[in-house]
Formats: sequence, structure tokens, C-alpha cells
Amino acid sequence: MHWHSISIEDTLRELKTNVKSGLSLEEIKKRQQLYGKNIIEAKKGKNFLQKFLAQFADFMIIILLCAAVISLLVSYMDGKPNFIDPIIILAIVILNAFLGVLQETKAEKALEALKKLSAPIAHVLRDNKVSELPSEDLVPGDIVILETGCFVPADCRLVHSVNLRVEEASLTGESHPVEKNAGLRLLPDTNLADRHNMVMATSTIIYGKGVGVVTGIGMNTQVGHIARMIMQDDTPTTPLQKRLAKTSKTLGITALAICLIVFLIGLYKDLPPFEMFMTSVSLAVAAIPEGLPAIVTIMLSLGVQRMAKKNAVIRKLPAVETLGSATVICSDKTGTLTQNVMTVTDISSINGKEKMKSDYGFFLLSHAALCSDSTLHIEENQPIIHGEPTENALVMAAYNSGADKTDLDSLYRRIYEIPFDSTRKLMTTVHKSSDGSYRSITKGAYDYLVDHCSHIYKDGSKQPMTSRDRNKLNALNTTMTGKALRVIALAYKSLPSFNQRNDASTLENNLTFVGLIGMIDPPRHEVKEAVRTCKKAGIKPVMITGDHILTAKAIATELGILTNQTEAITGEELSKMSTERLNETISRFSVFARVTPEHKVRIVKAFQNKGEVVAMTGDGVNDAPALKTADIGCAMGMTGTDVAKNASDMILTDDNFATIVSAVQEGRGIYDNIKKAVHFLLSSNIGEILTIFVAILFGLPTPLVAVQLLWVNLVTDSLPAISLGVEPVSKDIMQRKPISPKKGMFADGLALQIITEGILIGSLALSAFVIGVRYYDTPGLYQSYIHHDTNVINSYTPWVGRTMCFAVLSLSQLFHSFNMRSSRSLSEIGVFTNSKLVISFIICAFLQVAVISILPLAKIFQVVPLSLRQWATVILLAIMPIFIVELQKKFNSKKQT
Repeated sequence: MHWHSISIEDTLRELKTNVKSGLSLEEIKKRQQLYGKNIIEAKKGKNFLQKFLAQFADFMIIILLCAAVISLLVSYMDGKPNFIDPIIILAIVILNAFLGVLQETKAEKALEALKKLSAPIAHVLRDNKVSELPSEDLVPGDIVILETGCFVPADCRLVHSVNLRVEEASLTGESHPVEKNAGLRLLPDTNLADRHNMVMATSTIIYGKGVGVVTGIGMNTQVGHIARMIMQDDTPTTPLQKRLAKTSKTLGITALAICLIVFLIGLYKDLPPFEMFMTSVSLAVAAIPEGLPAIVTIMLSLGVQRMAKKNAVIRKLPAVETLGSATVICSDKTGTLTQNVMTVTDISSINGKEKMKSDYGFFLLSHAALCSDSTLHIEENQPIIHGEPTENALVMAAYNSGADKTDLDSLYRRIYEIPFDSTRKLMTTVHKSSDGSYRSITKGAYDYLVDHCSHIYKDGSKQPMTSRDRNKLNALNTTMTGKALRVIALAYKSLPSFNQRNDASTLENNLTFVGLIGMIDPPRHEVKEAVRTCKKAGIKPVMITGDHILTAKAIATELGILTNQTEAITGEELSKMSTERLNETISRFSVFARVTPEHKVRIVKAFQNKGEVVAMTGDGVNDAPALKTADIGCAMGMTGTDVAKNASDMILTDDNFATIVSAVQEGRGIYDNIKKAVHFLLSSNIGEILTIFVAILFGLPTPLVAVQLLWVNLVTDSLPAISLGVEPVSKDIMQRKPISPKKGMFADGLALQIITEGILIGSLALSAFVIGVRYYDTPGLYQSYIHHDTNVINSYTPWVGRTMCFAVLSLSQLFHSFNMRSSRSLSEIGVFTNSKLVISFIICAFLQVAVISILPLAKIFQVVPLSLRQWATVILLAIMPIFIVELQKKFNSKKQT
């Protein structure tokens, strides 16, 4: 159907809908069943089997599988098939693949949930009621309300338009906004870009408003024909993941080189070639933390879910780690730093400041409420006010002083009004009281209103205004405006009679001046503490507002953002400043007032040119460029337009500055936990490499066989590392400086620490091996237990030494995971404060003990049961990392003090 070529009436008739009431709920259900969801069909994701097979594409896994096949072939060639090693290797690889799929699926679900949280909504007329609905619930025939800043949720034929301009660049390539006109009727073959009576899904309302009837949804829209999803976001590879991938690659090459050396040394020392080949390959696989990218994704996803619960919806994963690096937060004033509710704070008569709950306060504020268009009703004993913010403040102040506008309107019925206009800067209403008398009430800007007054309300009566009174009022007005209050002046006039021919010249002269009402959008209570937290954390809070500089200064000073009045600058001054000059001086300023969206982009770029990492808030269509330019764009969830949300990295569902600070804290915590996991995995893996390398280098028997290395890798790499990802955020994390994006993950001595701890773990495992060999192993003692042919294995196999080494290597890494939790002592943070790590430790330790103590498993893993004395030795050695690292922490803390 060529909807653009038929009239509005024919369109509504064809779609069987009504522009005044919309579709009925019953009809909507029928159409939802008929047409389905208003979504673009995405490419089918990988199924479980595809994800599972993809896990085997890893280079090291392929090597390991090849090793298993070679193992089987070599044993066949010797005439003694050995299925145990290949089966164990295959089982471990499959288990790793299952864990990989589980982690990938969990991450996808977390990201999908976030997509839904930030998906666009539509304002729809249904069953005589306008509602906010997810755009995917729309059906053909729905009546959609279109306003400045919103996305068009489906293809629509316009039925009403007022100054409507639409940005269609993503669909038609037209770079300028296109004017729309509902009244047009076009030819059937009119080009898509010239269909000015239609709006298309994914386009954006730039200006004006309109009403449209949905003609196409999902794949039946213009964008559906070219299969472009509005919110399509593939899971991004974060900078952190890229750095880790690079680290893993470097480690991989290093590990392969070491393994080659181990293999060659083994051959040189006449060790069995096949055993050395399997050990070298297993060591390579164990040494490389191939699960690290998946673990990082899981950590980021879990962190994102936690942030969503704290009103910060992360739309793009890189924002999580960028948040931890933020050094400047540029925030809008209204609604983010303030409550976005104008509130009357001061009232003044000719005698000076007055109490709102007084006879004078009642008189002044009840008159102000009568001269307002806002409406008031009570719901659950709470006043609900609808109208313009300034008038809402007057009505609420009147209510708090004991004057209910609903009752006032009944007692003093409005019979006439002269609306506010920008020339007069006044509004006047005429009221008839129940006793039949008339009174006009005028409110507006003080400078304009006072010139129309001949009398003043003083001490409860009307008196002539003197020049002295005028001077006093001028001083009171200056005092109130100096406090950054928006000041409304109010006057009245008693009328003996009234007729409709009265105009402003008649009604707005010889007035009696009553008083001044001062109001302000007060700061949010929690923001002052958030600003203090920012400054402690080395983050500069900056206010950017379109409001007057006096108001901006007053709020910024109260919140602690502005400590020196010279740190504030206006947009006019900014426009006169060159880019070079702005780049030089940007760090001096904390408040930018009367700025335009163009100024915001300049401010962000200037801070970035100084090396700062900038977070920027925004809610309007014109804020999108600044949000995109900023390192972290934060859109407002309550007042923000769809355009702003789509340009952002993060959505604040409560529009609160404190939420940004909380998100920064969470971002720092996530990055901190990822570093802990990397620290843990790499120090453990270095320990595994050194155990084998040093033993072979010094002519000792191989301390571990292939399956044991793979088991250690499996037990220690998964649960403990992920559990470190949910470590509670450190209490002092917001007292540290921001994370420098230029600083590598292994800076500040972390690389040396990892190597040192790797040497410690390797030394403990080798010590267990030497103790077992020297004091407990007897040649041939366990040959019948293991059921290995004496021709296949070395004539002397160190069973007890190997078992003790195996146990210490695994358990010491599990104990070591507790060291990673904090740079502070375990006695300070508490052993059990991360319950998930404790549970992981218990599970993994149980599994480790089980493979040694349960006979069938012991045979598979080529280990022997240990005596109580041997277990005591194992535990003593395994727990040593706790004691040694605790001593190191105490030494470091003393050094810092």
C-alpha cells in the first residue's frame, strides 16, 4: 500500500483505527497475534553446538587434542594401547569447553538484558489513554504521539503535524532535517526521501510535534527492508580485553619457547620422548590463561548488572573500565545536581523577610496560587500538582501555608485572564468572590510590575507607595536575586465591577504591591557528599548549565563545586576565547553558565586535550555531539530524549549526579577485581612452568605428568578467578587517584610481584616433590598399585613425590587466591567477607583431595594415597603463600606509614 498517496481519512479507514481514541485493547491483542512484534529480525545467534565447537578453535586446545591423538597412536605402535591419557585429556578439554559456553551464554544474557533496559519507548494513544510502551509492542493502526527528541518507532502516516522536522540521514542519506506536512498527498511513485507526509522507523524528531498512525512495523518498515536494527550492538571487545589478549599471546609464545626447551632438555637427559612431549604440550596449555578473556567478560557483565541495580545502565561494555579512569565529570545543573523541582524558599514584604506560615504568608501565597494555571489534587494524602514548574512552586508553597488551590478556585472563581507575554512580562487574572466582589491579581517580573503599582500592602492594609518604599523594595529584590533566587513580584487591585472590555492598560494600573516570592531549584541532598567523594578520588566535578551565572555560582558554591568565584565563566566569554587559549586555561574553570550544546563539545575537547578522561551528562537532542565526544556519555533516563540515550555509553535512570559517582566507584572496583584475577592466574601459571622447568633443568625426574598439569589448570583457573570478580569494592577505592589509561596493567611493580609469587608457588611445589622423593618414595613400591608396565615407564617413578607436588601446586594456588583480595591484611578485611571465594576454595580443595584419595580417580591421575604425615607436609607447604604474602603486606604498610 502506498500510504503517502492516500488521504488521512482513507488511511485511518484502511487501518480501521480512530485518531481520537486509538485502538481498543481487544483489537490490539488480535493485531499482535496477526503481525507479531515490532522488531527487526536479527541474524540467528550461534546455537549451543556451534558455541561448543567454537571453543575448540583455540590454538592451544588444537595442540592438546593433537597430543592426545599422538599419544594413542604411539601406544598402538608399541602394541600396548593406552586409552587413559587421551580420555582424560579429552574429558578436561570438553569440560573446559562447557565452562566456556556457560560463560559466553551468561555474558550474552547479561548484555541482552541491558539492551532491553535501554531500548526505545513510544507514546501511544490506546483506548482513549496515552501510555508509554516499548516500541516493540506497536501494531499497525496504533496512534503514535511524536515529540522533539524522540525516535520514530515505526513507519507512520502523519495525521497531524506542527512545525515538524525529522532527521532521516540514517535512512535516506539526507544530511539536513526534513520538513513534514500531514496534509500532503503525494504520487504513488514518490521517492522515499520526498515522502514528506510520512515518518520512518529509526528517524528522529528534531523539532516540532505531530501525530502519526502506524502503517508498518518490524520487517515491514523501510528500515526492515534493508535489515538495520535501531539498537544493534554487538558485544564489543573492550580495550582491556585487547590488552589481555596481547598479554596472553606474549605469554603463549614465551610458554611455547620454554616448553620446547623443556622437551629438548628432557631428550638430552634421556627421559622418555613421548612422556616429555606430553608434559611439554600440557605445560604449554597450563601456562597460557586461555580462559582469561571469558573470565573478564563475565566480570564485566556481573559488574554491569550490579550497576543497573544502582540506576546506572551501561549500554557499552568499554564504559565500565573507562569509568574507572574518569578524571573529570561534566554535569548539567538542572535535575542532575538539583532536584528539578522549583521550590519557594523566601518571601518578603515591605518589612523584609517573612515566614511562609504566617497571616502575611497565607495572603501573599494564596493570591499567587490564584494567579496560576497549575492544578492540584490529592492522592493518598499527598498533593499532586500539574503545570509549569514556576507556578507549581507557587501552588505548593500556598498549600504548605494552608491555602489549597482547589478550594481557592471554588471561593474565588476566575472569570477572566490576560496571559503572560514576553513584552509585558506579567500575567493577570480576574476573580469573583462568593460575596460578589471582584479582584484582579497580577504577578511577574519585579522591574516591570513595580512601575504599575501606586499602593503597597503594609501591616495588613493598603497604603500609598512612597519613594522610600520603592527604594526599600529595590534593595529587597537585589538581595533576593543576589542569592540566585528567581523572584516573582505580586500585586492586586479591587474592582467595583468588571466587564470583558477591560484590558491590560486598565487592569494592570494603580495596583497594590503585596510582596516578593523567591524560588530556586534546590540541590539534591546526596550530591554534596558525592562532590566531596569526587574530589577525594582525584576527580574534578564541573557544572555546565544554560542557566544564569549567578544561579550557577550559588548552587555550585553550596555543593562545593565552586570554591573560588573566578572559576566560573559564561558561554559568551567562552565564544570569544580561541581554542588554544581554552586548552591552556580549561583546568581553571569549574562552572560554565549560559552555554550552548556547541560550547559543551568545546569544553569536553579542551579537557581531553589536557589528557583528562571526561564523563559528560546530557538529555537533549543537541547534547548528542557532546555525549559522543566525551569518553563516557551519560544520558538522563527520566528526562533524556531517545537521541541522547542512543548517543550515550551509560543511562542514569534517576538523573542523579551521585549515581555517576557511584558508577565510577563500581567501575574502579571492577577494574581492580580484574587485575586481581589476572595477578592470580599469571602468578599461578608461572609457578606451574617453573615447577617443571627447574626440575628438568637440575636433572630431577618429571614432577608432574600431563593430566596432572591439566587438572591443576582446570581447578585453579575457573571458580576462584571468577569469585575474585565479585570481591566487594575496597573502602578506600575512592581515595585513590583515577586509573591512568596510559598506565599498563602490570605497572607499579605488579609484574615483579607476579613473577615473585610464581617463583614462590613453584618453589613450594618442588619442595614437596623433593621431600616426597627423599623421604617417602621407594623404587617399585607402587608399581602394582598403578598397574603400569615397567617397560613403559621409567624404572624408578617418584609416586609419592609426584603426588605431593601435585597436591601442593593445586592447593597453594587456592590458598594464594585469598592473598589477591586486597593489599590489606586478611585479618583486616576478614577471611569470610567474600563468601563465593570461600565456597570456591572448598569445592576445588575437595576435588583435589578426591582425585588423590579415591582409588579409581587416583589411578587415572597417576597418584597414590598420602599418609597423615604426608598430608600435613602438603598442607603446611600449601598454606605458606598466605603467611609469606601477609608478612609482605605488613612490611609494605609500615613502609607507607
